[in-house]
Amino acid sequence: MFTPQQVKQFKEAFNMIDQDGDGRVGRADLEVMLGNLGQTPTPALLDKLLASRPRGAASSPAGDINFTQFLTMMGEHLIHLDHEHDLLEAFACFDDGDKGWVDTAEVRKHLAEMGDHMSQDEIDRLFNGPYTDRQGRFNYVEWAKVLRVNDGDDATDGALAI
Repeated sequence: MFTPQQVKQFKEAFNMIDQDGDGRVGRADLEVMLGNLGQTPTPALLDKLLASRPRGAASSPAGDINFTQFLTMMGEHLIHLDHEHDLLEAFACFDDGDKGWVDTAEVRKHLAEMGDHMSQDEIDRLFNGPYTDRQGRFNYVEWAKVLRVNDGDDATDGALAI
């Protein structure tokens, strides 16, 4: 289930990937988009990305993905993210005083050394986003809210089901 705002954000992302604006994401769209990101996609990677369409989805002759399939794919992949509560608890361990933010310098070393070790590039991408202020404080509460896909409560009554 996605909220209308989430659907809008996914539509914007889909439109950025759909380089030729035909309403479908195909091999050429992925190649251009990945190239714009500095990647050189292999034919095997492109095949894998296009083959990851939702289970039971009818394939177009060209193997393209439409927006409905894209939304379903996002739902299938994002539902595996940690729940908001788990994310909040993890960061709260580093939040003295329950301020809703953590000092990025303190948390960096733990992310690199504990659990599923994150690379420095992954840590930089996390903390260089809009949830870190100039003083190096990462607002994990707002960040976790954005990651919410389906929390299973009644607050999603206005959400769109896929």
